[in-house]
Amino acid sequence: MSAVDQQAPSGATARDVVEQASRRRTFAVISHPDAGKSTLTEALALHARVIGQAGAVHGKAGRRGTVSDWMDMEKARGISITSAALQFEYADAVVNLLDTPGHSDFSEDTYRVLTAVDAAVMLIDAAKGLEAQTMKLFAVCRHRGIPVITVVNKWDRPGKDALELMDEISERTGLTPTPLTWPVGIAGDFRGVLDRRDGSYRRFTRTAGGATIAPEETLSAEAAADREGEPWQQAVEEVELLGASGQDHEQSLFLDGVTTPVLFASAVSNFGVGALLDTLVGMAPAPTGVTTADGGTREVTDPFSAFVFKVQAGMDTAHRDRLAFIRICSGVFERGMVVTHARTGRPFATKYAQHVFGRERESIDTAYPGDVVGLVNAAALGVGDTLYAERPVTYPPLTTFAPEHFAVCRGRDTGKHKQFRRGIEQLDSEGVVQVLRSDRRGDGAPVLAVVGPMQFEVATHRMENEFGAAVDLDRLPYSIAMRTDEASAPVVATARNAEVLQRTNGEYVAVFGDKWGLRVFKEKHPDLLLESLVAAQL
Repeated sequence: MSAVDQQAPSGATARDVVEQASRRRTFAVISHPDAGKSTLTEALALHARVIGQAGAVHGKAGRRGTVSDWMDMEKARGISITSAALQFEYADAVVNLLDTPGHSDFSEDTYRVLTAVDAAVMLIDAAKGLEAQTMKLFAVCRHRGIPVITVVNKWDRPGKDALELMDEISERTGLTPTPLTWPVGIAGDFRGVLDRRDGSYRRFTRTAGGATIAPEETLSAEAAADREGEPWQQAVEEVELLGASGQDHEQSLFLDGVTTPVLFASAVSNFGVGALLDTLVGMAPAPTGVTTADGGTREVTDPFSAFVFKVQAGMDTAHRDRLAFIRICSGVFERGMVVTHARTGRPFATKYAQHVFGRERESIDTAYPGDVVGLVNAAALGVGDTLYAERPVTYPPLTTFAPEHFAVCRGRDTGKHKQFRRGIEQLDSEGVVQVLRSDRRGDGAPVLAVVGPMQFEVATHRMENEFGAAVDLDRLPYSIAMRTDEASAPVVATARNAEVLQRTNGEYVAVFGDKWGLRVFKEKHPDLLLESLVAAQL
């Protein structure tokens, strides 16, 4: 037996694990709201032929909603408010695609997803360029060393000049854009793309409403020149400029975060989507070793380990179950295996394990590094928890963001106290809201703390529709949250326009009305503990 096989986890050789991990491509789609993330997610699934017809984000008459936007509120609003996982096979690859909320109110959910991926697709609206939320999420990708593929979307609508967009990417992100395809026709007149890798022309044909795969015709440069004339010649000249400035793809520079491959597309028309899928499979990195909490590395061939990056309830309205999404980091996952829950040290049975495709799920028997698996009714698991087999390991905790909006939550019907309590506990464990309590307010009036006010809407909607406990929220005049401790709490509670509350884990949180009041109080009491709730950046 070779040395690599001797390191094998039970149930498979290390060679098997390496081979299977090399097939995985796990990535997230990130962007500013309304740039077309969910539409692109659907289009990728359509091109992989795992669905027969794409939906529409805005749910226009006679058209379906997107697979990844499964919540009622998402369908009604036409935006993503929770991350979604889709897994499918394409060519010889297994794709784990994570769609993320674009709205800044749900950025905490997006940040957690970015801990579970190996690459990101940064979606840019051709007319708007790089927007605020896109830049925030890009900064997280850069900090975590996540390679980024850029897609300029909505090229079928009027927008900026293509070369102008390349300059904007370079100046604002510091990455050198290396287009793989280049548009033939200005924004709003999307005829096809020049493939820089072989100089050919991929010409697109529209389909009714973009619901099916857009037929592509590949033409030689000579045939393209005859067919398109001036738009083709302009594309050729611009591509020559890119080459002269050194904007050519080099795989090592992409993986090192120096460059970003760029493709042009129209997700709603399914133009350029196939090229993106081929690029992801061909260029995005496969899973590698993951850094542990003690600074070491858990290699993919080590015994099984995974971490929980998301908990979601309400996906199955018939059963009201709770799904913990885990990213497998090492070894082989086998349904039914008993693993160790690192936080508690207790055994955890994985009897009910599923692969997820939007809201649809199917049981799985085996999974490998890079895969995202849903564990059903995993009540003991919380966001950031580590699971392992054989050799102990703990992965770094996920960052909790400092809330900026606060409201007292009360049930409308006192006879539904059990449903109220269960719902609040569920939302807290999922990270939909942070739940804060105090003796002063009592258990029946917890304070909900959120990063953005739209999270309140999600919480109230779910409390009524999933848990049968309609609630009222009374907004509180606080905007700043700080970590404090039991010794400091009595004095902090005397501050003007301030209050001390506790998280479910017992941590003390001091909330203040404004930064000026906080500053004055800290100057008077420099010996008290008041520090940022965000201990580290992702």
